Order: sequence, then C-alpha cells, then structure tokens
Amino acid sequence: MSTGALVGLVAFGVALLLVLVVVGRLHAFIALLVTSLVVAVLGGIPPVDIPGLIQEEMGGTLGYIAIVIGVGAMFGEMLRRSGGANAIANTLLGRFGERYSPWALGLTGLVVAVPVFFDVAFILFVPLLYSLARRSGRSLLYHAIPLLAGLAVGHAFIPPTPGPVAVAGLLGADLGWVIALGAVAGIPAAIVGGVWFGRRVSSRVHLDVPEFAEPVGESPNPPNPARVPGVGLAAGLVALPLLLILLGTASSVALPEGHPLRDVLAFIGHPFTALIAATLLSFYALGTRLGFSRDEIRRMATKSLEPVGLIILVTGAGGVFGKVLVATGAGTAVADWMATSRLPLVALAFLIAAVVRVAQGSATVSMVTAAGLMAPILEAVPASPPRVAAIVIAIASGATVLSHVNDSGFWLVSRYLGMTEKQTLRVWTVMETLVGVTGFGVILVLSLFL
Repeated sequence: MSTGALVGLVAFGVALLLVLVVVGRLHAFIALLVTSLVVAVLGGIPPVDIPGLIQEEMGGTLGYIAIVIGVGAMFGEMLRRSGGANAIANTLLGRFGERYSPWALGLTGLVVAVPVFFDVAFILFVPLLYSLARRSGRSLLYHAIPLLAGLAVGHAFIPPTPGPVAVAGLLGADLGWVIALGAVAGIPAAIVGGVWFGRRVSSRVHLDVPEFAEPVGESPNPPNPARVPGVGLAAGLVALPLLLILLGTASSVALPEGHPLRDVLAFIGHPFTALIAATLLSFYALGTRLGFSRDEIRRMATKSLEPVGLIILVTGAGGVFGKVLVATGAGTAVADWMATSRLPLVALAFLIAAVVRVAQGSATVSMVTAAGLMAPILEAVPASPPRVAAIVIAIASGATVLSHVNDSGFWLVSRYLGMTEKQTLRVWTVMETLVGVTGFGVILVLSLFL
C-alpha cells in the first residue's frame, strides 16, 4: 500500500473506533478488538495470522500492565479503608489553616489519587468538603475545585494510577521519568486549574451544601477507631514506591553499565518490586497493626480488583490496536507523514488524546487509544527515554481536557456538588481543560530541552 493509503487506514481505524463507541454504544474493549480486526484485514495481514497477532500482543501488553495495576489497586484500597487517606487530608488542612485550605486540598488530591482511583477518592472526601463549606460559609466550589484538580492530576499524570501506567507500558516509557515529568507538569496544572480557578469560580457561582448531603460511601475507619494510622506512616507508604522507582531510574543515569549497585537498584526500583513491597507493608501497617483480621485484609484486596478488570482489558486491546498498525506498515507511514508535517510528537500526542476524549468521554480509553497510535510512530522514529515520558504526559494532558456529558466523572461531580448540567459545564469542564492545557504547555516547553 502507498503511504497515503496507509495514513488513510489509520484515520479510518480511528473513525471506526469512535463510531463504534460513540454511535454504536459498543463497549470500548470489543470496539478496539473489532477495529483491530478490520484494520488488519484492510492492511493486508493474512487472515490466518491475525488471531495469533492479537493473542501475542494481548499477552505481551498485560504481562506488565496487569501486575502494576492489580497490585496498585490493593495498595490503594488499604490506604482508603484504614483511614490513611483521611489522615493525610486532615493533617494538611490543620497545617495550612483555613486561609490556605485550597492549597492543602489540592495537595491532598494530588497525593491520594496516586494510589486511589479518582471516583473513590472523590467520594471519600465529599463529607470533608461539605463540612468545610458549612464551617466557612463559602461556596462549596472554593474547596471542591482544588481537590478535584489535584485528583485529576494524580489520576492522569502520575503512576501508578492505571492511565499513565498503561500509556507508559504501550510506549515503552521509563516510569521514573514519567513520575518526574508528571509531577513537574502536574503541579502547575493543579495550581492553575485548582487554586487559581477555584477562587475565581467560587466568587461567581455560589453553591450551598446540597440538601441530600450526608456521609457517603463506607466508613474508612478500622474496627478500632482509636488506632488510625498516623499521617507520617500513610504519607510514607504512598511515597515509598514512587521513591524506589525514581531511585531505579536515577541509577541507570548516574551509574555506568556493569556497576553492581546499578543492577541492585534497578531491581529494587522496578515497578513490580516497588509496588509489591509497598503493598505488603500496607497489609501489615494499615491492616494487621490496626486490628483488621487476615480474612478482612484478603477480602479488601479482592474487592479492590473489581474495578480494574475493565481497565486492564481495555489497555490490552489498545496494545493490540497499536500492534496491528505496526504490522500493516501504517506506523511507518504515519511517521513519514509526520516528518513532512513538522508537527512535534508531543503536540500530536496531545491532539490525538484530546480528540478521542471529546468524542467518547473516558480519559483512560483516550489515553490508551492515543498511545496505540503513537506506539508505531515511536518505533519508526526512536526517542530518548525523557522524550518518550514527555509524550506520555502530553497524552495525559490531552485526555484530561474538555470533559463533558459523555464522561462519567462529569455526572459524578454534578451529582455530589448539586450542580445543574449548565453549571457543571461552566465549572468542571473548564477546570479539566485548564488542568490539561497547563500540563501540556509545561511539557511542551520541557520537551524542547529533552
């Protein structure tokens, strides 16, 4: 096939995927597999080879992704159920005081969303938002927007949350670099979208605590409420896997190949090792030590895996889609087209993720789809580890912007903050867009030096 035909095949594949998900209401997992089959056939791959190609790539992708997401989910559930997440929030609020509470809430969201899913973390802190609004007399948005911005950044920018882990796995990015660049781009994004925008929108849109407001979700306290984890312990457990992963990445830069310490640090800093160590410690420090029985800890670990199955399958199917594009030669063709368009890879990654985000809603699906399209391009146009990590953050930024009525997060925030659809568009959609655009702006500038 000609270069033009292969580029057209990529465009057709993306369009077909969006039609199946948005118009046909087909599940993203099935839609990705169907699109992969159609593109493979049209791309000239022998039909007898297609099932084997799908099986091989599905297994290869999930061999890494499933472990990281699964273990990370267990760790997050222990932090939530033990009261560790609340300990972090309450301590930060106490230290920052009422005046600087938006900064404390933004930092809380950023820290807690790293191990805990966005929706779970938000529901966990809704009662705290209601309490702060009643106590201060301010609009509910004054405290809610900074928290939501921090949660959005932690959810999309910083591993081991599923989105960036999935994209890093599909693109072969070093998680240490992703964590570092995600923090550098994410912190300004949380400040602009959270603290800055929160203060302004709360002065224009006054929201009282909804009439239906009452504590939501199950209590995070262990059987003996007097023995909740200290903030030092909770924050230390959150920081442990991040620091180990960063240590492994730093050793690969600072130490020469063959150095015995480099291999040791690489093993300790591998995401598998780092997350398993943190999770095992959490089972004791946030479980057994606080009065949970072994059966209760086991049930919590099992329950934590329920929401991640979909994410794992969609990620694997996204990897299959990318592999099919490589096998048809479309990846090389798009890379050649990119060379003539002169559009930076970071900008292309952001735009692809943003278009998919607007079309179908899910940030995770948007990230996986964009990564599937960028993976063959990176195979044809190799990039340094920091630049690949920058592309991961650009995808995360694009998948954050313009959340609207086809995004479950839109309705979750609308419901718990008591906003109308119009208000949610003015508040939540604008906040998400500010977070994504700010993150992209920072990473675009950084990519010029990587």
